[in-house]
Amino acid sequence: MAAPALPPIVVPPSVVPPSVVPPSVVPPSVVPPSVASPSVASPLAVHADWSVAPAKRWMAVARPGRGGWRIGAPVPVGEVATLLDRLRAAAAGRPVALGVDFPLGLPRAYAGTRTEVDFPAFLAGLAARPAFFDVCATLTEVGPERPFYPARGVRGMTRAAHAAALGLGGPSALSRACDRATVLRPAGAPLFWTLGANQTGKAAIAAWRDLLLPALAAPAPPLLWPFAGPFRDLLAPGAVAIAETYPAEALRLLGLRLAGSKRRQADRAALAGPLSAALALARATPAPALAAAIAVGFGADAAGEDRFDCVLGVLAVLAVIDGRLPDTAPADPWIARWEGWVLGQTALPREAGWVHPPG
Repeated sequence: MAAPALPPIVVPPSVVPPSVVPPSVVPPSVVPPSVASPSVASPLAVHADWSVAPAKRWMAVARPGRGGWRIGAPVPVGEVATLLDRLRAAAAGRPVALGVDFPLGLPRAYAGTRTEVDFPAFLAGLAARPAFFDVCATLTEVGPERPFYPARGVRGMTRAAHAAALGLGGPSALSRACDRATVLRPAGAPLFWTLGANQTGKAAIAAWRDLLLPALAAPAPPLLWPFAGPFRDLLAPGAVAIAETYPAEALRLLGLRLAGSKRRQADRAALAGPLSAALALARATPAPALAAAIAVGFGADAAGEDRFDCVLGVLAVLAVIDGRLPDTAPADPWIARWEGWVLGQTALPREAGWVHPPG
């Protein structure tokens, strides 16, 4: 049976030059924050920074305490198959609010070709279609049932050719609304693209296949935001709510400015003062090991950037839980059912032709 019809797909035709927005000015195209509910049970708040490489998967955990939160030093994610069970055990009956640094959703141009009712239904159905996760080596292999590309770099390959192989209108159709550039940040990488330092496709493959598919088939499956409703509404005792979080977005939402690169320890260490101030604003007390890690820029090894990212991510999750950032996505049916959104993101795409639905 075909999925119920949604409004026409809108693929913005062009990009407006970046606007300069002073830090004190709120961009005009934003998602209004919803009112925080004082009745939300204090959850265990977590952000997991994801990667294909297990050694670069780290998470930060915030536990509720008297008058605020206590955040420990980042720890490895560990065995993926047991992650949600371990978090439930640590929560001891409280809800788990889990932010993850991988895509949760599909671009609307691709979703418009599907017969499932929404992204969670599509995702659950992948258990019977494991070839979906096989990355294509050539464009001739690319199609709706194997959209990830390329397996390796090939001279002359383009995202336009990738989109054409998928039957989409152009390279912009590969992106979800939340992947597009805003007045606050540049564009993120398209979901199905698997090449380059900022690609997210391989992380999505690993996380969807190894974490989400088994969890969705379990007796108590997690709730996926925004498809299941406003984030705070999902935080019932014993529940696990999972939302996409983007550390680069969190950096800006928290009012932090990183001079240089997050890959350099010295640049991360230079942000120690502002990051500590962001912790204080969140009423979050760092454990001694976390305070020490912040002071030295999270270490000199290659995973230092991942430990840095997961602390940014958990602070964004706390800002949503506490009502300082919205727990809803824009009022767009494609976003609500198929594309998803980045938790806490307020700025909408800046592209000309983008249709902002009422509501």
